[in-house]
Amino acid sequence: MTLDSVAGRFAYTEDHEAFRQTVRQFLQKEGVPHVAEWEENKLVPKDFWIKAGAIGMLCPTAPEAYGGLGLDFGYNAIVDEEMAYNGVPAGFSLQSDIVAGYIETYGSEEQKKQWLPKMVSGEVITAIAMTEPGTGSDLQAIRTTARKDGNHYVINGSKTYITNGQNTDLTLVVAKTDPDAKPAWKGMSIILVESEREGFQKGRKLDKIGQDAADTSELFFNDVRVPMTNCLGEEGKGFIYLMSQLPQERLSIAVSVQASAQKAFDETVEFTKTRKAFAGMVFDFQNTRFVLADLKAKLQVGWAHLDWAIARHLKGELTNEEGAAAKLWHTDLQWEVMDACLQLHGGAGYMNEYPIARAWRAARVTRIFGGTNEIMKELIGRSL
Repeated sequence: MTLDSVAGRFAYTEDHEAFRQTVRQFLQKEGVPHVAEWEENKLVPKDFWIKAGAIGMLCPTAPEAYGGLGLDFGYNAIVDEEMAYNGVPAGFSLQSDIVAGYIETYGSEEQKKQWLPKMVSGEVITAIAMTEPGTGSDLQAIRTTARKDGNHYVINGSKTYITNGQNTDLTLVVAKTDPDAKPAWKGMSIILVESEREGFQKGRKLDKIGQDAADTSELFFNDVRVPMTNCLGEEGKGFIYLMSQLPQERLSIAVSVQASAQKAFDETVEFTKTRKAFAGMVFDFQNTRFVLADLKAKLQVGWAHLDWAIARHLKGELTNEEGAAAKLWHTDLQWEVMDACLQLHGGAGYMNEYPIARAWRAARVTRIFGGTNEIMKELIGRSL
């Protein structure tokens, strides 16, 4: 089973598809055989990142001047699709689709030269620390501060639910450089914090109901001193920077969950055709065929919409609201597909027996934790 079975794709060129074959072969050799071990350890080893960097899977949009390939987001999307379809849980999308964009767009020349080449090679793993205990998705309510002391910032605070939190070598920390600013968003900045800084501490790997190998973590900052040159872009512009990158971030999620939903469907078709029940195959029941037909139709719609969104983004035309709609619709579709497919496997009582179980639990995390989907609806509603 591969994504080549999805007919009528139109977002990608022949070069994109050639890259897909390289990515797929790598994942099937270096990733898929180790997923169970990584989930048990709740961590993807750093050497996997190095291997991925060697074949150009990390930060493909980074300019050639900084060690990258200077490609378009379509190559990122190819990686996201293949990672999700093959069930390989490394946090590449955060590094390639989010952090790299911030550094490429807002970083100083020194910051770009220092960090982008190592991000491309996999030598440096990055995280972005926004969410805090008790603040949820309300960025303006964050309490982490970066106080000026001479030519340094002194950072204090804590973060949680941070993707790549255990492996991170460089963390983009959202902090208040002016806690008294009104409105609050005007006092927010993004500060680069290297993991070896004194006072920076990685907390526990959080227990989750899915995505077990993703090293989602707590981070703590106790009088962490960093030079003021570690500020990304202009001081006080952090909130604006975060909001400006949302279309791509939301599209990245939509890409991954659509591919994940397709894999669940493909696994379920294969399962129902080989699982016997009442002297026949589960696939032969009319109800099974009706359920699968409904899912197949919705997946076809999903791929058409996703390609439309990718094509618009490649032309720089995807809006915040369109990105929000993509995240909303495709995460809802993923949850619907996963839930129906699990039932065709025999329901929750058998969930640990089949590959669908891992995908179902991962989808539940996306639906609940990323399911800020009510926020997506609010954003879309305001644009009407």
